[in-house]
Amino acid sequence: MDKSRLEAFWMPYTANRQFKAKPRMIVGAEGAYYLTKDGRKVFDSLSGLWTTGAGHCRVEIRDAVAGQLDTLDYSPAFQFGHPLAFSLAERLADIAPDALNHVFFTNSGSECTDTATKIARAYWRQVGCPSKTKIIGRVKGYHGASWGGISFGGIPANKKLWGQGVDSDHLNHTMLPGNEFTRGLPQSGAELANELEDLIMLHDATNVAAVIVEPIAGSAGVIVPPSGYLSRLRQICDKHNVLLIFDEVITAFGRIGDWFAASAFGVVPDILNVAKQITNGAFPLGAVIVTDAIYDAFMETGGAEYNIELPHGYTYSSHPVACAAAMASLDILEREGLIDRVRNLSPIFETKVHQLKGMPYVNDIRNYGFAAGITLDPYAGEPTRRPMEVALACWDKGFYVRYSGDTLQLGIPFIATEAEIDLVINVLGDVLST
Repeated sequence: MDKSRLEAFWMPYTANRQFKAKPRMIVGAEGAYYLTKDGRKVFDSLSGLWTTGAGHCRVEIRDAVAGQLDTLDYSPAFQFGHPLAFSLAERLADIAPDALNHVFFTNSGSECTDTATKIARAYWRQVGCPSKTKIIGRVKGYHGASWGGISFGGIPANKKLWGQGVDSDHLNHTMLPGNEFTRGLPQSGAELANELEDLIMLHDATNVAAVIVEPIAGSAGVIVPPSGYLSRLRQICDKHNVLLIFDEVITAFGRIGDWFAASAFGVVPDILNVAKQITNGAFPLGAVIVTDAIYDAFMETGGAEYNIELPHGYTYSSHPVACAAAMASLDILEREGLIDRVRNLSPIFETKVHQLKGMPYVNDIRNYGFAAGITLDPYAGEPTRRPMEVALACWDKGFYVRYSGDTLQLGIPFIATEAEIDLVINVLGDVLST
């Protein structure tokens, strides 16, 4: 394609000048593979952007979407409803842990962040604690690209251009020296959660509304929590009357071998955010799932029955086509046992990815479920260059590997075979050795 025809599209999270000088065009997809404009098959080792674990172009989702478009293509969510939204919400509430029984639909993980934190702040006003407004995030956390996302997230490159965001503070990340090359949960580092108590004491609990963390930090390079860390966060939040929000936009619906990280780790938040895999990437949809206590607070203080209890929402909240795609996606996960498949094959994936230990430039590997992060030694003053070079070399060899910051990231499809996992690791090894 002529370069002049590429300039109209300002691409997100992309080095536009570099890409437009040498475009990498994807024109189709099937199963675990992309099809490129030059006729190559490329293995999708990140499941899109952590989105398409069940494989691309699933006919079940296509048929569900087509059928919905023939029946109800759009319905307003403000003051009106359609049955599928209520069915999907009930289904999510059924599989979510414990008292997480109420679902507010968004269109993305970024919108989930804004929605969850707005609900958290509003909740405290509803129960008579209006000074509780501060949100605490975490260094290296990623919660999307909205104002809330960049404010509560902790990735410097996502912050520096924008100036002051929403008032917040941040816990330190959990990458401890000595935990390099840990397989699964590190056994040391749970005490890092105690920093939350220090921050709450600094700001005073009467001013702190919520803590938002990814159970496993994805975009910063698959940072796995130390054993006991999330439980300790929960204890501190309970002690100081602070809400706990889990951003499970990457971890929910099978990526770590369970429906949710909250279930896998036995720690139930007050608010749980999901997106990405909910529709297998086929249609934008997110959801914020809240406890009975939070929902009931709004209903009980709503005033007259005709009053709007939560003045918040989006034109495409609970879009009928998105709901149809989600129902079909969840059907696939259940019918094909894909979450169990991830759980059963995770030890094999773990063994294979850690075979890269000792390869040139590899200074850490972290993994859990079907997710892994590989940190590479940087060029002097250029921490992001080497991962880019490795990933683009893999692309040339027929493998899409995500690069971000100083890491390579793998989020292999739930349908991937052992042979395909071997191929990804072997190609990475070859490129690193070159």
